[in-house]
Amino acid sequence: MVQVCLNGRRSAADGAVVPLSPRELARAAAEAVTAGATEVHVHPKTPCGHDSLSPRVLAPTLEAIRERVTVPVGVTTGAWAEPDPAARLDRVRGWSVLPDFASVNWHEPGAEEVAGQLLAMGIGVEAGVWSGTDGAARFAASPLGPRVLRVLAEVTDPDPATAEASAHALLTGLGGAHGRPVLLHGEEGGTWPVLRLAGRLGLATRIGLEDTLLLPDGERAADSAQLVTEGLLQYGSFQRSS
Repeated sequence: MVQVCLNGRRSAADGAVVPLSPRELARAAAEAVTAGATEVHVHPKTPCGHDSLSPRVLAPTLEAIRERVTVPVGVTTGAWAEPDPAARLDRVRGWSVLPDFASVNWHEPGAEEVAGQLLAMGIGVEAGVWSGTDGAARFAASPLGPRVLRVLAEVTDPDPATAEASAHALLTGLGGAHGRPVLLHGEEGGTWPVLRLAGRLGLATRIGLEDTLLLPDGERAADSAQLVTEGLLQYGSFQRSS
């Protein structure tokens, strides 16, 4: 499974290729799915380009994307979009149009409460476990662990020379991950080494402008669809050779 991550915390400062509005995100999602992505992960944005958990921002984004694709669509619940844990929980409770899944970063304050609320609403939970945090230990101790959709193992090491080693350390720290599937991905310079590792290990992965703006050769990507096309080539080639 290769998920596309359309925009992440990027903004207009990262270039016009980054989709921000519901219409842009819907077009980008459709192109990425045509390229082979099997799921969509998106950060709904305010008109000013800021990540938001507001129902008034989430609903039009999800509706626009679902007009163009039929694959599962997920969103972030990152603390940067709503730093106060109680307010973040209220935002989630107020959602009227629901995503198929949502990522919850387990090292963030209030993660257990947000994940529990999502599960109660019938929304799948991606347990975001970042390298360099106590997320793996917290997730291992969580009673919600066996109920999550998958673990989103996020390698935050941007150095291409060390990202693969960081990924191995993160996977070791996750242990059995409560028996849940693992999606492994990197970011920035670590994106491509970690994607290739996911292919060798037979793990799900993701690719898109949230994780990197660059193709493996260092050229700027035209869009997430181009990254998906290249990602599937590299991911599949490593699976075939293993």
